[in-house]
Amino acid sequence: MSNATTARFSRRGLLAAGGALGLGAVLTACGDDKKDGGADTKGSGDTKSGPWSFRDDRGTTVKLDKAPASIVAFTGVAAALYDYGIEVKGVFGPTTTKDGKADVQAGDMDVSKVTVLGNVWDQFNVEKYAALAPDVLISTMFDDAGTLWYVPEASKDKIAKLAPSVGISVFDRQLTGPLQRMWELAESLGADMKDTRITEAKKRFEAASERLRKAAKAKPEIKVLVGSASPELFYVSGTNLSVDLEYFKALGVNFVEPTEEAKKPTGGWFESLSWENVDKHKADVILMDDRSSAIQPADITEATWKQLPAVKAGQVIARSTEPILSYDKCVAPVEALAEAIEKAKKVS
Repeated sequence: MSNATTARFSRRGLLAAGGALGLGAVLTACGDDKKDGGADTKGSGDTKSGPWSFRDDRGTTVKLDKAPASIVAFTGVAAALYDYGIEVKGVFGPTTTKDGKADVQAGDMDVSKVTVLGNVWDQFNVEKYAALAPDVLISTMFDDAGTLWYVPEASKDKIAKLAPSVGISVFDRQLTGPLQRMWELAESLGADMKDTRITEAKKRFEAASERLRKAAKAKPEIKVLVGSASPELFYVSGTNLSVDLEYFKALGVNFVEPTEEAKKPTGGWFESLSWENVDKHKADVILMDDRSSAIQPADITEATWKQLPAVKAGQVIARSTEPILSYDKCVAPVEALAEAIEKAKKVS
């Protein structure tokens, strides 16, 4: 394996382990100008009868005789499709917590009604997958090489032989791009995108985005740091590769950025700090990784953390590090950041 490939998969492992921090006029102004498809990438075909096809973000077009009935997807993708009325047969990725409850990345899905093929990184039961007779596998992609998120490197070839796959990119683009692509995918699968619940969610997202833009403009001095906690290290995220942070930055949010030298070992995703050096960057608001793989703020016992001005001021909020790509699920994170900036005191 080349050094470049080794680095890429090492980074994917770190992302999964919690290291990645691994619409109206405003959306027109801040729209994604990168690689998220276009008119020719929409799903097509009559979902009630006749053929189905969808061109994904790798440029691969999946064609089937009819719309897929047996869908297997990464948990976060399944959660987004569920919000649009599309249910899957199987999932892989963080689905249940240690106490058996739904993981934050499962959204509103009833996790007892899906077959869980793997709940942690590098876990994917190929035999169970085959038994589902899958029509298609769907996942996100965190690199520009077309690597399907949470599909293990060791078994990816076996998995690929059992069904075609669809990849939705969440790499180096703004949130609105992947949101639109998931919308198109759900529509191609038969979702009723004129349903009031769905159209209202999109309007709420647009309103939340405008609120965040106004908050950032009103308080440009408020500095926001994005973090993720592990027992040994505190990770500070850069904004240039994550869909949510790129979008928030385009709306005017003033983010703390790790030094370029510090980001190089992680491919630009984040900077690793010892807990002794957790105060390296000054911030007024801290966004913390909400994934179950990361230590949550209430459980951080490090004295250096507790002494941070933003922590002492109670200006710490959760971040959906891997956003569920439905408009409904993306409203709350945008509103929460807008409110945090609106209420924040300058403490740095």
